[in-house]
Amino acid sequence: MTLMNLIDTHCHLTFEQFSNIDAVIQRSRDAGVTGWITVGTDLVDSRKAVELAKRFENMFAAVAIHPHEAKTADEAALTELKELAKDKKVVAIGETGLDYHYDFSTPQQQRDCFVRHLEIAAELNLPVIIHSREAFDETLGVLEKAGSAVSRIVFHCFSGSAEQAKTAIDKGYFISFTGVVTFKNAEKTRKAAGTIPIERLMVETDSPYMSPEPMRKQKVNEPALLVHTANFLAELKGMEPAEFIAAVTATTKQFFNLPNTT
Repeated sequence: MTLMNLIDTHCHLTFEQFSNIDAVIQRSRDAGVTGWITVGTDLVDSRKAVELAKRFENMFAAVAIHPHEAKTADEAALTELKELAKDKKVVAIGETGLDYHYDFSTPQQQRDCFVRHLEIAAELNLPVIIHSREAFDETLGVLEKAGSAVSRIVFHCFSGSAEQAKTAIDKGYFISFTGVVTFKNAEKTRKAAGTIPIERLMVETDSPYMSPEPMRKQKVNEPALLVHTANFLAELKGMEPAEFIAAVTATTKQFFNLPNTT
C-alpha cells in the first residue's frame, strides 16, 4: 500500500547529510510523504531552512536557536530571528526548549533563550516546537509562565512516560513521535503513544537521525522513511493506515496553519 499525503512535521533537510536534496524529496514523494517542515537549529541554519523551503512546494520552515546553541542567543541574534520568522514560509518557532542531558549551554542560558522564543511566538502568533530532554518538569514550568500567550505547543521527538504524556495532553499540548517508537527497547514510548488522543498526535522523522524499524541499518534517516513510523503507530492505535494518516495530517495542517494544498 502506498501512503499518500503524509507530512513530516520535523526534519533537518539543511544538514550536510542531504547533499542531494532533490533526490531526497523525490524519494519522499514516491513514498507518499508529500509535505515537510524543515527545522532550524541556530540562526544560520534557520536562514538556510527558510531559503530551502522556498524551493519546494509544500515545504515549510521553523526557525529557532536550539537549546544547545542558547549561548549564541544575544539580542542581535534574537532580533534577526524574529524578522526571519515573519517570512510567509515560516510556520513555527522551534525547536526551542531545555536539554539537560548535555551542557553545551548553561541551564540559565537555555531558560533565557527559551523564554525569548516564546515571546517571539506569542507576538507573531506562531506555534512552538519544543525540545525537552531530561528537563520535562522545568520545561512545563517555563510554558506555564508563558500562559495562554502561546496557544499551540508540540513536544517533538517524544520519549517520555505515559504519565508525562497525560500531563502534556491535559495542558492542551500536542505530541509528536519519531521512529524511536518503533525501536525494540522503546516500550515506555509505545505506552505513551497508546494513551494519546489521535487529534493530539503528529509524526516526524527528525531526520537525518533515528531511522525507524525495519530500516535501522540505514544510517541517514530521511522523510521517505516516515511511512514506517506511521504504519507502526496506526497498528498501535488499532487504525487502518489510511485512517491514521488522514487524522494526523488534519491535525498537522490545523496546528501549523498549513494550506489545504499540502
